Amino acid sequence: MGIVTISKDKLDLVISDVERLVSHFEDLVEDQDQIARDRLKEIKTGCVEGKSESELDEYLKKRGVKVV
Repeated sequence: MGIVTISKDKLDLVISDVERLVSHFEDLVEDQDQIARDRLKEIKTGCVEGKSESELDEYLKKRGVKVV
């Protein structure tokens, strides 16, 4: 394997970019577990009506989405 030399400035820039991307990802998925738990609770208590996969497929087909 060869050796790659990267200047400290370039490495700092890459690390900064990666940290920013990880932070954005954390923001996106931060509350997903709680959202899923709340949604499941709503379905179980009857606050909302759950849909089956076939009902969802039919809904998507009506709107022109190709379902395989």
